[in-house]
This record gives sequence, C-alpha cells and structure tokens, in this order.
Amino acid sequence: MELVVADIAVARGGLTVLEGVSFRLSSGQALVLRGPNGVGKTTLLRTLAGLQPAVGGTVNMAPESLCYGAHADGLKAVLTVAENLRFWAAIHGVDGVDDAMAQMNLTALRDRRAANLSAGQKRRLGLARLLVTGRPIWVLDEPTVSLDAASVQLFAGVLRGHLAAGGMALIATHIDLGLDEAAVLDLSPFKAALPKVARGGGFDEAFA
Repeated sequence: MELVVADIAVARGGLTVLEGVSFRLSSGQALVLRGPNGVGKTTLLRTLAGLQPAVGGTVNMAPESLCYGAHADGLKAVLTVAENLRFWAAIHGVDGVDDAMAQMNLTALRDRRAANLSAGQKRRLGLARLLVTGRPIWVLDEPTVSLDAASVQLFAGVLRGHLAAGGMALIATHIDLGLDEAAVLDLSPFKAALPKVARGGGFDEAFA
C-alpha cells in the first residue's frame, strides 16, 4: 500500500499556490507538512482528499483508501457520541465503535449528545471517526486544534498505533506529536511564483 504524489500543483481561488510537490508514503510511514500560514497546506490536503482538482501532476493510491480529517469535526449535533460513531461505522461497513471511544477517552460520554460536548470533547469525537473508517491513509489538517496537552498525547498514541498497524498519515501541524519516525516536508520551496499581473499590488498576498 502506497500514496505516491508526483509533481503536483494545486490552486486556491483560481491561482496556483503550490507546484512541483512530490513525495511517497508507504505502510507505517508518516509525513508532517510544515510551512507558514497561507503557503497552501490545507489546499494540498483538500486536493489529495479529492475535494478539488489538481492543477497538474498525479496522485496514485488504492481506491477508497484515504480519509480526511479537516478543521470541522463533522458531527451530528443531535446524536450522542456513540450514535455519531455508529453512523460513520455503518457508512464504511466496519465495527469498532467501542474501541474507538476507549482509545479517545470518550466511553464515559457515550450517551451525551454532540451538541453538549466541550470543544475539546468534540475534537476527540471527530478524531475518533478516523478509527471507524477502516481506511489506511489518514490525511489530517491541524488535528490537535482545541485539544489540551493530555488529549494531544492521547491522540499521538492513537496515531502511533495506526502506523504500527501498517497505516499511513499525512499531517499538517505546528504541534510536535512526538513522532520521531515521521519525515518532515517544508512546503515553502514549492510556493508558486506570483503571476506578473499580480506583482503591482493588485493581488492579496494573504491568499498565496
């Protein structure tokens, strides 16, 4: 099982923000994406997740092998913790709801509605969804937002378990998750040059 990204270019708002990005992930490997805000980390992850087309290059992986964890937790507010996980488990045709709750320290909250969870608890529930997808490639955009230090370490342990079982992870984060084995890719060198028409000041650099 591999994720192979070759010479990919991605765009936001009709303008190319990254180009020439290449990397390869195999079973048990993690890659951490780094770079300043606005460089294009989220745009790259959304492209790999199939939420928008690439401008150029290729992405090769097995069908139905990737799950994307974005900024939003993707929860149904009226459902309980357990019901939310059962919903996603049913979609992916897998079991493991009780195990997912245990791993993310949610068992005691299993009957609480998502609407009544704290921000950190919602984030843990959102991350627990990864465990009931059955998919080996986790693409994660700032997964530790709203988590306290203990919960960050909890998730880091879950992530290490995923890798040890042969999974893969591509993570955009500014937080040290203690994944000593993870490679780091700085996206700054892949930032696309601004078009000539934009250099006179009519282009907002914040969107580059």
